[in-house]
Amino acid sequence: MFTDDFKETPYWWEAAPIAERTQGDLPRTKVDIAIIGSGYTGLQAAVQSARAGRSTVVLEAEALGFGASTRNGGQISTSVKFGLAELTKRYGQEIAEGIVQEGQASRDYVEQFIRDEGIECHFKVAGRFDGAHSPRHYKKMVSSVAAGRYQNSGAYIVPEAEMPAELGTKAYHGGMVFPRHANLHPALYHKGLLGVARAAGAEVHSHCAVTGIKRQNGGFLLSTLKGPVEAARVVLATNGYTGGITPWQQRRVIPIGSYIIATEELPEALIDRLMPTDRNICDSRKLVYYYRRSPDRKRILFGGRVSLQEADPKVSGPRLHREMVHLFPELADTKISHSWTGKVGYTFDTLMHAGHDDGLFYAMGYCGSGVGMSSYMGMRIGQQAVDDPRGMTAFNKIPFPTRPFYSGNPWFLAPSVMAYRLWDRTGL
Repeated sequence: MFTDDFKETPYWWEAAPIAERTQGDLPRTKVDIAIIGSGYTGLQAAVQSARAGRSTVVLEAEALGFGASTRNGGQISTSVKFGLAELTKRYGQEIAEGIVQEGQASRDYVEQFIRDEGIECHFKVAGRFDGAHSPRHYKKMVSSVAAGRYQNSGAYIVPEAEMPAELGTKAYHGGMVFPRHANLHPALYHKGLLGVARAAGAEVHSHCAVTGIKRQNGGFLLSTLKGPVEAARVVLATNGYTGGITPWQQRRVIPIGSYIIATEELPEALIDRLMPTDRNICDSRKLVYYYRRSPDRKRILFGGRVSLQEADPKVSGPRLHREMVHLFPELADTKISHSWTGKVGYTFDTLMHAGHDDGLFYAMGYCGSGVGMSSYMGMRIGQQAVDDPRGMTAFNKIPFPTRPFYSGNPWFLAPSVMAYRLWDRTGL
């Protein structure tokens, strides 16, 4: 099942290791903006605050980029999972239109930022294919596209007879393509973004966990493993890794483990037959699997939720392999070179959120669409933290819900996963 050089670390780290450890104490103990978290959200916020002339420090509990920013599948979508009609029922037309526009803007922002900053991370507008895992779901896709649910996306239907041009599997009953979706190498993108933040003047410190936040003198006192830091304002950029130092946010974010494997290198002819395009691939199941070719087009990267509870990568890896072989029987003897996990930050309303509480700013809850939306929301929350009016988003205008008795431990995930599995098996 595993190659001789198998690793329980992300495949992405081969090209962009995250072993860097910043040394010594904090050179600045008093700053304008302190940012907790060194992922896409935190670094994008740091770029904005540092370029606005604010002294900025980024504090990371682990190695820089240790979390989901270097562990994800590298897929970039328009982020929002609901159509305009559904959002209008919830929030009214103005806010609904704003949310849809923010989702589209997040996709465009990442592309423009990468081009403007010259970041080499294999960015490509390859599109995304969503497979219909039942005839009923295919009919729903056809109806949704015909009704214009995916505004300005260019989405189109792929009938089952045309599937070989998209994917070499008989497991789907057709599907649809979102041509504007893109992909990249997430760890190389993070590496480039880190360089941009530092060049802008932000200080970034690894292995410097924040252990407490206290308000004082109109600002904040942060206790860290490298000593105290005084900050006029704080940006919380922790998403699925949000912890007890900010209990209000912790009660509103659901940390969900997502798992990915990388296959060993495959023959070129095989991978071209199974995946003729460079598209991102998902399907219509409740328990979604997401996969793609590696940027060098030599491996398949396959991810999803395969366990009722959090599992070891050596346990989740074979389970993902089994699901991959269900789609592509030709891969039955293919071995796994990498198997890893990371935390997705979900929310009870399946939408991302941003806001602030008297100087404590936050952006989080990307619900599995973090590459584009965390970059975009990090930029916007950074603007908000320096009082730039361009930073306001539609996500600031909606309530951030929680549930009674929820304190950050998602005890309900196991029964939810079980119910979703049963749902998927029925084809509903």
